[in-house]
Amino acid sequence: MHQPSNSSATLDVDPMIEFACSVADGLACQPKRLPTKYLYDALGSQLFEAICELPWYKITRGEHALLAEHADTIMSGADPCSKVVELGSGSGAKLSVLLSAVETCKIDVHLVDISAAALAQSLQALSRHTSVTLIPHRTTYEAGLNDALSHAKNDGRALILFLGSNIGNLSLAEAELFLHQLRVRCRRGDQLLLGADLIKPAPELVLAYDDPLGVTSAFNKNLLARLNRELDADFDLNLFTHRVLWNTQDSRIEVYLESQVDQLVCIKGAGCCVQFTQDELIWTESAHKYKAHDIIAMGQRAGFTSRTQWIEPESKFALTLFEAET
Repeated sequence: MHQPSNSSATLDVDPMIEFACSVADGLACQPKRLPTKYLYDALGSQLFEAICELPWYKITRGEHALLAEHADTIMSGADPCSKVVELGSGSGAKLSVLLSAVETCKIDVHLVDISAAALAQSLQALSRHTSVTLIPHRTTYEAGLNDALSHAKNDGRALILFLGSNIGNLSLAEAELFLHQLRVRCRRGDQLLLGADLIKPAPELVLAYDDPLGVTSAFNKNLLARLNRELDADFDLNLFTHRVLWNTQDSRIEVYLESQVDQLVCIKGAGCCVQFTQDELIWTESAHKYKAHDIIAMGQRAGFTSRTQWIEPESKFALTLFEAET
């Protein structure tokens, strides 16, 4: 393995300033909200990895099964071998499955994630693939993709991975815009592998985000603990509960933190104090669920051509391979 480049390993904007401003702005909204990306500090990333092992959270196992079964077909999208870009690299385990199918190829692998802990974990997990050059980008998806594709080799196509149903964290309008912007950045022949969770019975969906062991609750409440640690806030975690709802009309899981009492919380690092009423909610995450044909249609509206789609029957998780033809 070549030494990873650090040229893109820092954010253009001071991350603590961005964090503080996002928190202040979000808690001034109605309903109050905190950006989902801030769930993934070092502890949050570890808790999410634990969630992926829970029997009620089937997304990761279903996706791994599809990746292992179809790795050869998927990686043929990077032939001649040149570049793979993973948006939201997480632990690196999924990408490792794909790279095992092309061990003899020299591939530049760009890992894009806002979480320093996730990038470190990915770099460690992928270090066994000796023919791979790893380039981390600790930044947003858009900035990381721009940087990765700006160094594209002329003799090979790029394979872009957006897995784990990360598309579900975006609103439907945001998802459409994101795919359109991604398509604009792609060259002819570049491919996109998109993971998306499918609609299932509501009790099954809620259980995946509100498990009996309380791991998903700990993951959610860790966001408040992070505000206490990093922004000198005074949230009492015992005064907030984890709440999960299925929104049938919008086909999405909604995750909240619910205040149990009337209370005032001060966040010194964000320069604000926030009043909560009893039962008031902080919206921390959305997870949209799709119909299989809607995923294909969304990609086509963005300008991609659908190549193939695989669905894992037990988890009802879909991988869709798109190509930029023109």
